[in-house]
Amino acid sequence: MSLYIGREASKLWKRFWAEITTELKLLFENWKYLVAGIICQYIHGLAARGVHYFHQPGPILQDVGFFLLPELGQDKAYISETVFTFIFVSFFLWTFHPFILKSKKIYTVLIWCRVLAFLVACQILRVITFYSTQLPGPNYHCREGSKLATLPPPGIRGVLYGCGDLIFSSHMIFSLVFVRTYQKYGTRRFIKQCAWFTVVIQSLLIVAARKHYTVDVVVAWYTVNLVLYFIDHKLPELPDRSASFLLPLSKDGRTKEENHKLLNGNSGDPIDRRLRTPVNGKFLEEGNTVHVDTVMNGV
Repeated sequence: MSLYIGREASKLWKRFWAEITTELKLLFENWKYLVAGIICQYIHGLAARGVHYFHQPGPILQDVGFFLLPELGQDKAYISETVFTFIFVSFFLWTFHPFILKSKKIYTVLIWCRVLAFLVACQILRVITFYSTQLPGPNYHCREGSKLATLPPPGIRGVLYGCGDLIFSSHMIFSLVFVRTYQKYGTRRFIKQCAWFTVVIQSLLIVAARKHYTVDVVVAWYTVNLVLYFIDHKLPELPDRSASFLLPLSKDGRTKEENHKLLNGNSGDPIDRRLRTPVNGKFLEEGNTVHVDTVMNGV
């Protein structure tokens, strides 16, 4: 038993190290895109804080969602944040699954370059929108009489207690970007279905918690999906993981094939490769029996 555990640990370590080598090479080539995306996240945060200066508390606008959905109340407002945190953490961990699992369809660096491009495009539209018109915030701390409704902002808590950045919901931007990305590059159909169901529940909870008006959520649904559809067709497709041209070569010339087996499992069977081949930019889901003999629409 101990020999078996040691052998499996050795395989896991080799697979992990091979993945690190590959991802570091990709990181060296694409670091500027990641840095630019992270900087844009910071700028978006500054813009959301800046609009707080212009926010004026007032009567809550009439909203059909407020009539249809019962109000959670301040003591239960954390529920929507908990669901969002679950979506965020789950997607984040999934993007790093190639370091551990044999079955791998994506490169972590490249998938995050793509995700950040989606987020930046949506957030630019969001900043333009909420600076165009400031609505009275429906959240509890943004209402008339609250000390947090106007600046000075509440220190580092400004992320949770911002006001004025309403149309459209930032939580929905992240959730929809993550779910659509998994919809395209994920392999488990059941998880995809659960992910979409969770985003729908998240939409309802945001309104029920009075963090956004219904229009903020509705605009996010069609804006984010349209933006992702447009940008996804403009960006180059992610490379096929069955291709090994990104893997480092060794002096003996054999590491290329060995790393290929490490990154894609121990088996080099052609059937396994056919299952890993993307069709029209979409990866086959587990459980499908379709086999593809040639790479279609490759990079």
